[in-house]
Order: sequence, then C-alpha cells, then structure tokens
Amino acid sequence: MRILHTFICGIFAVAATLLAPIVSAQTVTYTHKGATIKLRKIAIEVGADKPFSVLHISDSHLAYADERDDSRKQKLANKRIKIFKNPEATLLAHREYAKTNGLTIVHTGDIMDFVSEKNLEIAKDIFSEGEWIVCAGNHEYSLYVGEAKEDAVYRAKSYDMVQAVYPNDLTFHSRVVNGVNFVTLDNGYYQFSKEQFAKMKKEVKRGLPIVMVCHNPLYTPEMCEMMLKRTKGKAAHLVGVPRKITDTYAGKPRPKGEEWRNRSVQQRADKTTLKFCKWLKNQEELKAILTGHCHFYHKTQFSPTAVQYTVGSGYSGAGYIIDIK
Repeated sequence: MRILHTFICGIFAVAATLLAPIVSAQTVTYTHKGATIKLRKIAIEVGADKPFSVLHISDSHLAYADERDDSRKQKLANKRIKIFKNPEATLLAHREYAKTNGLTIVHTGDIMDFVSEKNLEIAKDIFSEGEWIVCAGNHEYSLYVGEAKEDAVYRAKSYDMVQAVYPNDLTFHSRVVNGVNFVTLDNGYYQFSKEQFAKMKKEVKRGLPIVMVCHNPLYTPEMCEMMLKRTKGKAAHLVGVPRKITDTYAGKPRPKGEEWRNRSVQQRADKTTLKFCKWLKNQEELKAILTGHCHFYHKTQFSPTAVQYTVGSGYSGAGYIIDIK
C-alpha cells in the first residue's frame, strides 16, 4: 500500500533501532554470498510434543521486473528496489541459514513487493528448497502498489498466479509440527472472513496448541497506543482496532471513489473481524501469534494465553530464531 509504505519506509525503516528492544534475545549473525542477516533468538513455551525451532521472517519485498513485464512495472521496480536494496540475496541468506540448521521457515507475508513475472520466478525458485509455512501480506497480490482499492475483487485479479508458486494455501492453512498447530490466515487487507472464522473454530476444536501466523498484527491496547504515538495519530496499522479509534485516524478529503485511500477506511474492521478478534482472545489453545508488516520487532500480550511477536523486516536481514517447547 502506497500510504503504508510512506509510513513504514519513511519512519520505521529509519527509526526501528530507536524502538526499545522489548524482546531480550541472543543475536545470531550469518553471511551467505555477501548478504548478512542478524537474527534474534527467543524461546516460547506452547506445549510441544518435543522441542523444535523455526525461523520466523517477514517482509522480504522482492521488487524486480524484466522485459516480460510492461514498462510501468519495470519503472516501478527501479523505484522500489532503491528502498529494499538487494532482497533476493537477503532472502536466500535466510533460506540457507534455515537449511543449514534444519529449521522450517515461517514467513509472515510480503515476500513479493508486487506481482511481476520476475518476482514470481524468484519466489518459485526460493520455495523449491527447504521447508516453508507462509501467509500472504498486503503486497502479495499488488499489481502496481497502491493504485486501487485492495479488497477481495482486487485480490482475485492475481490470486491464481500467486497461489500457483506458493507452497501452501494462502487464504487458510494448518500444519502440525511436533504437536503444535501452525494456522496461517490472510489478513493483509485488515479483515478476517466468515470462512476463515469458521475454519479457525474447527482448528481450535482439535485441542492442539495453536501458533497463529498472519501478516498484520492484531490489536492490543499497548501496541495501538505505541503505533498511534509514532504516526502522530495517522493510523495504528493493526487488525481489529475498535472503530471508535479507527474513526479518529487522520485523513483528508478525497475525490469520490477514492475514499478508500484514507486509513480510516482502509483499516476499518468489519463486524466479522471484530467478532473474530474478540472470540480469539478467549481461546486457551492459542499460544502465540507470529506477524510482520510493521518492519520492526515488537512483542505484546494478545490474550491471557498468547503473546504476539512481530518481526523486523526481512529485506534488512531481520528474523526470529524461535525455540518452541
């Protein structure tokens, strides 16, 4: 989203190191073919059958195009790659570290910055090795970044070509690893659907500890307050924010048909999303939530049983090595 990236790249990409490091963790540095990544090692207890580890990364933002794409997309690539530098090499470093250490990669979206033949080709090649659990981000189906209202109709324009190269269902997916149920949901457009809600209820009934995987962080009062302070009231960039808060997001008059460009419209949770988030807080099976989107590390208590972990930007080399017990 163009507005989102003005915020993220203009503020947080520069100021991420100024945020208080709320996760005390050992840092692991790894270099592969000139690309260096720095990973934070943390541990969470969820009730696994036996301990194991995963690599949690997000927001890699592959931003390439070539002669197979139109000139507009090639110009977009030339512009966007200046922000993300060398995302392919960094993503490959993440993959090689995971392979070397026998880790499944949990990627919480925005692997691609926009849909292009080149980005799809790179993504397909990267997914061809290693073990992956992935969800879609708000950029996964983006055609030109911020050019249209992002909703189900917009997603459908590129859904099939994107899904064809990704390793699991991008709308909803469940995978059990050592007795832990990793459930991935697409919430890139700040909503959860009725279908996702119904499927999540079925997963809870299985009685397994759940680690929820999604792109956008879910609302907590603490994280919302922090985000609004950082954006000077413009937006919290969270899912399930009470409407009395989203209605206060700073905006400006828009031409008819472009009201969606205001964050108060883009990020306004529908009834299903609000109901889902309220219900989720009461599910004891939920033990952790892994997210990205904000391009910085953050940790917040979502519910009595679940902590939400937001990871830094993958293109900058960030990631969590998570020891799950």
